[in-house]
Amino acid sequence: MQDRQNVIDIGRLQYRWREGLPLVLDIDELGIQRGERVFIKGASGSGKSTLLSLMAGVLSPEQGQLNILGQELTHMKGAQRDAFRADHIGFVFQMFNLLPYLSVIDNVTLPLHFSARKKSKVAQPEQEAERLLAHLDLSGSGILSRPVSELSVGQQQRVAAARALIGSPEILIADEPTSALDTDRREAFIKLLLSECDASDTTLVFVSHDDSLRSYFDRSIALGDINLASSQGE
Repeated sequence: MQDRQNVIDIGRLQYRWREGLPLVLDIDELGIQRGERVFIKGASGSGKSTLLSLMAGVLSPEQGQLNILGQELTHMKGAQRDAFRADHIGFVFQMFNLLPYLSVIDNVTLPLHFSARKKSKVAQPEQEAERLLAHLDLSGSGILSRPVSELSVGQQQRVAAARALIGSPEILIADEPTSALDTDRREAFIKLLLSECDASDTTLVFVSHDDSLRSYFDRSIALGDINLASSQGE
């Protein structure tokens, strides 16, 4: 991957929750190449989720460079960052952020309603949703039409992953996406997630406290090694 350009470039990035509080993140430099699969490890409260939210434009840094796919997010207003995220990024949130009153299928296809770019890549949304769910070991007509609130936590986690993957985003950001899965299902899930990213050349940024997963990735980063802030919690 040496000849590939960076899709994520971070420089002199600082973030604190509000003025007067200590820095949560203070990162001098971080670059991630197109198509790379990066594992970021850190303890609870180390700033992992905050870093992912900054990469996705959910949060805005206090200062520094945050260049994603050639666009400087720090120059964008909130609505512009939201539109950019909808078009280019898939996000598996730690708390899933699924809509409980929608069916499994409708949750997965939801991003296509907010991005013409992603929608243009999917000729048949429901069939693509079914394919992704089946690939993530979640299939059957009965379960797909049920409200997502009726699913187990592990099943909801896989629905959230399918939703993040639909429309072939350039970058997939995953925040502890295997926390509710047992060992066997966790390993199968990781392999399937990587397979989907390989098929669409999606860059994967995967955060977890579980060090046993790092062997699946191209590169492993310990957040404590690059974060100069002495964060006491997120």
